[in-house]
Amino acid sequence: MGKKLSTLICTVPFLALAFSASAAEVIDRIVATVNGHIILESDWEDSLRYEACSSARPLDQLTPDDRKSALDRLIDQELLREQLRASDSPHPEEVANRIAEIRKQYPNAETEAAWRAVLQNYGLSEANLQSRVGMELDLLQLVDARLRPAVTIDSKSIESYYNQELLPQLRKSGGEQVPLAEVTPKIKELLTQKKMDELLTAWLQNLRAGSEIHAEALAEARSAAR
Repeated sequence: MGKKLSTLICTVPFLALAFSASAAEVIDRIVATVNGHIILESDWEDSLRYEACSSARPLDQLTPDDRKSALDRLIDQELLREQLRASDSPHPEEVANRIAEIRKQYPNAETEAAWRAVLQNYGLSEANLQSRVGMELDLLQLVDARLRPAVTIDSKSIESYYNQELLPQLRKSGGEQVPLAEVTPKIKELLTQKKMDELLTAWLQNLRAGSEIHAEALAEARSAAR
């Protein structure tokens, strides 16, 4: 998976007016709007928790840069979500497989009780995780269907990567040299993902240029990250 594609994290923003906690009233703050669609501070925090959980990263290691990047991604995800059709939906087994991949990062989460404890530590529930993984896969499926047909990788590009990138890496690590024919499919997919990352960046720039986006919190996050 390409670097930019792999960082598309699902979020389904919703409007929470107010709730009671310890007899005190808490109001959810609007941190951004995308074409009139509201992104709340709770959406931002939930996204950070999900990203940390899916990458097995402790919450206390999140930096101001991480917060800024997460809000940027929420805006990009909302722009892409507007492009989704009702038919663009992953199968349940795909969601289950992705959750299994996340779970494998936690060796001590073999039992259901231990896994629930991991999710609780990140402020997530099974249902919430399934929803977020489902949306993440929705967006990845959308991007793949939209961009992959526009990518063509020729044999010269594959051979160039093999000679200039792969072989030097193998020599440096002391690995055994592999024939070009054997690794051609993997190199082709790697180069395809790299090109799709570039196309995705351009697509998102175009979507942002044609959208109405207000994100005062993003400016605040950028200032805090400096």
